[in-house]
Amino acid sequence: MLPIPLSKAEHNKQVADFQAELNAEYRDAARSPLPPATRRNFTSLPFFPVRYEACVLARFVRDSLQAPFAMPTSTDRKAMYRKYGELHFSLEGQPQHLTVYQSQDLLRRKGYEDYLFVPFTDLTNGRSSYGGGRYLDLRMGQIQNGQVVLDFNRAYNPFCAYSSAYSCPVPPPENRLPVAVEAGVMSDH
Repeated sequence: MLPIPLSKAEHNKQVADFQAELNAEYRDAARSPLPPATRRNFTSLPFFPVRYEACVLARFVRDSLQAPFAMPTSTDRKAMYRKYGELHFSLEGQPQHLTVYQSQDLLRRKGYEDYLFVPFTDLTNGRSSYGGGRYLDLRMGQIQNGQVVLDFNRAYNPFCAYSSAYSCPVPPPENRLPVAVEAGVMSDH
């Protein structure tokens, strides 16, 4: 497998920028999932220490011929997604794979036409990370020559981890990783 094209210092800076932007979003009343009382005292999300090893190069296999399906959510709402492809990579010394999805609703929203979604669970869920799983976002342009950098340091909690007012997609069984991914946003409860 090819090495990640970032130095450790460059990677640390990119993750720090991501964390700063995520914290800014959670402080902003217009974008935050936090209830007002929680947001008033909010300083930062809890993050696992940045791990360069949790940034991996994945082989992308396109598979978007399947019909759209209703992905279960944390409520009765069914969100329409289509399988976009699969990611094959090594993590914690073991071969892994995750399915990448494309939201049928977001396809019609300006600015999200190229948005891809990777919901997943791992062995940290319910312990040091949110029990319902975490998410990674990708854009189609990140996939180049059949490869994409998959950085679990960018894994974040769904909004329903902070408020029951949100309806969040539940990671499908095929996206259950059999390893502990100690990277990204932790659980604060």
